[in-house]
Amino acid sequence: MPLDLASIDLSASLSKPEAEARLLRAQQHLLHLRLVNGGLIGDRIGPPLLILFEGWDASGKGGAIRRLVSPLDPRHYRVDSFATPSPNDQRHHFLWRFFGSIPGNGGMVVLDRTWYGRVLVERVEQLIDEVSWERAYGEINDFERSMAAEGVIFVKFFLHISEQEQLLRFEGRRDNPLKRWKLTDEDWGNRALRPKYEVAVDQMLQRTDTSHAPWIIVPAESKHYARVFVVEKTIEALERGMRRVGLEPPQSEGLDYDSIEKA
Repeated sequence: MPLDLASIDLSASLSKPEAEARLLRAQQHLLHLRLVNGGLIGDRIGPPLLILFEGWDASGKGGAIRRLVSPLDPRHYRVDSFATPSPNDQRHHFLWRFFGSIPGNGGMVVLDRTWYGRVLVERVEQLIDEVSWERAYGEINDFERSMAAEGVIFVKFFLHISEQEQLLRFEGRRDNPLKRWKLTDEDWGNRALRPKYEVAVDQMLQRTDTSHAPWIIVPAESKHYARVFVVEKTIEALERGMRRVGLEPPQSEGLDYDSIEKA
């Protein structure tokens, strides 16, 4: 898939019944993989799995993360969310606050927003100077390379929606009392800066897409499609990573889901 936003086909979709069927199959298989990779089934522990989520405001990151982890035992994964750096965070190198989120062997961590804020919001909002965000590309690549050398499996998602779809979702949140909390003045402000963000996103994708930590752009105009896409791509990456260390991924076809759910 090309690594620029303009080339992404946002028309991809699935009917709700097809999406639900594929999602259930993928979730069941991911659960089985997670148990094997974590050493809870079998006698080996596999490599660490680190899943990064970036994307437009209202692109569906939260919904995709919920579907990704919902079949798993809460003891077997962690979701860490990152917002604006605190005053204490700002006293340190920008990568410092993420160190504690790196999983160990057999672990699984999902990051909702990541160190890529350095070359996105901090760049676009001019919270740092150009020298700092230009330097950050190399710092990020070195950071990810060092983790990959230790065995970390990277799955880096950017959820992409059109400007028109984003407006519809913003309006839906604004008009729903139970979702209004998700929409802030900062979200509207970011939307007004979308052309600058598009430039920053494209440069981020091009300059930090590597063989050990490749980017995956998620066509997220259809929430049903995006959620299935995220789980299936995570499975592919986890299976590749397991095979690299000689751990053959299990087959889940025909397996009683309840039996592994209780494992």
